[in-house]
Amino acid sequence: MMERGSDELFSSVSSGPYIMSTTANGNDSKKFKGDIRGPGTPSRVIHVRKLPNDVTEAEVISLGLPFGDVTNLLMLKAKNQAFLEMNSEQAAQNVVGYYSTMMPFIRNQPVYVQFSNHKELKTDHSPNQERAQAALRALSGSHVDPSVAAPSAVLRVVVENLMYPVSLDALCQIFSKFGTVLRIIVFTKNSQFQALLQYPDGASAQAAKLSLDGQNIYNCCCTLRISFSKLTSLNVKYNNEKSRDFTRPDLPSGDSQPVMEHPAMATAFTPGIISAAPYTATHAFPPTFTIQPAVSSPYPGLTVPALPGTLASLSLPGATRLGFPPIPAGHCVVLVSNLNPERVTPHCLFILFGVYGDVTRVKILFNKKENALVQMSDSTQAQLAMSHLNGQRLHGKPLRITLSKHISVQLPREGHEDQGLTKDYSNSPLHRFKKPGSKNYSNIFPPSATLHLSNIPPSVVEDDLKMLFSSSGALVKAFKFFQKDHKMALIQMGSVEEAIESLIEFHNHDLGENHHLRVSFSKSSI
Repeated sequence: MMERGSDELFSSVSSGPYIMSTTANGNDSKKFKGDIRGPGTPSRVIHVRKLPNDVTEAEVISLGLPFGDVTNLLMLKAKNQAFLEMNSEQAAQNVVGYYSTMMPFIRNQPVYVQFSNHKELKTDHSPNQERAQAALRALSGSHVDPSVAAPSAVLRVVVENLMYPVSLDALCQIFSKFGTVLRIIVFTKNSQFQALLQYPDGASAQAAKLSLDGQNIYNCCCTLRISFSKLTSLNVKYNNEKSRDFTRPDLPSGDSQPVMEHPAMATAFTPGIISAAPYTATHAFPPTFTIQPAVSSPYPGLTVPALPGTLASLSLPGATRLGFPPIPAGHCVVLVSNLNPERVTPHCLFILFGVYGDVTRVKILFNKKENALVQMSDSTQAQLAMSHLNGQRLHGKPLRITLSKHISVQLPREGHEDQGLTKDYSNSPLHRFKKPGSKNYSNIFPPSATLHLSNIPPSVVEDDLKMLFSSSGALVKAFKFFQKDHKMALIQMGSVEEAIESLIEFHNHDLGENHHLRVSFSKSSI
């Protein structure tokens, strides 16, 4: 992956939609006209506009690479525009959904990403397009190959040119884009700020390394240098600002000195680079850096909270997450909008958001039933739900998920009925993560068309489950029991949207013999 020195991993919020209206091929750049049309129908082709004059093909391709293979590229440099064709409509939906809440920057300039209304790209053999094809071949060759195992699920991260403090939370927010961060430790070694970070699998680590190595966290500084660690797992004993084990929320906070069993690391900890006092090196920076407001956000209720600690006084450029504002501790309520008011229920949101954390309360707004508030058990779970579910389709409409200004969801006062629109799930037996160290923490995946089924009783056969999942009118494309364990199976639905609705409908379904079906999204396909 190429380096994009002036890019920022932390950036601001996207403005409204923009769709192209003519045939996309290499010969008609004079005919291109943009028209504002709303979100547009999903397509494999993505339109990128407002590109910098000196943008390279590789920089445009890099916008799509974290989400899947880029199969074609059409550059219209005279118009400061480009078209990217992804390998699937789902990959394109993930690209547009992600950048609809995070404005990408190339060379310190915001660019705009929307669906095109073209279904595929046709390119000619002009020198301009030949260069684009060459860049495609070079970069797709360096993309993650799932058949090649990554050396480790643990990454070593060194932050060079540390002009601003970087916190453990900031690193988590950046790296969680590529998979669930299970454990993280930050420390200073050889006068360098470093981190060790563990994913559930090597593929996530490989994707993160490929996309983030060489990138800057803030403009012109705090450059990430990423390598695979020789460690296969991290042993964290305290949850504090220097170390975190997200699978063990029960760990004590200790005395802010993380303890590691690995002798090579035990000596690596010195008093931290991130101190409560202002970081003096920053005062030499020109005062032109200002926090960018969340301009033109298409979603109501999206707020960019103030930055914690010393970052707040530094006037950093748009220091939000690689996609979302950082969620302050204690903020665990998200606003879900663009719901289908005819079909949504508190139970359906409880089950869906419960894939990414323990939902304690849900409130569908009385006067605006297309909006709901969902309260998770903690801010990390709120972040996970927001990053995985935003842009996914439920009941025919793409979900819009943002941080709510509310710190908790209020229950209706006694005697004030609200038609069952507010539900308290604090004591629900269906919480997936209440057990410390639960293996469910390692099985958090984005919505996919393939579902993982477990807790299947011996008497239930393939046809029973296929019939159950097609009973709601959904298409079952494939089914496979696990070879060694018939209590588990994979079932592939006709689309991601059908899989989401099937998970909501059939998770905890009673299969008899005291077995309730467990349903989650799978990272595998059949």
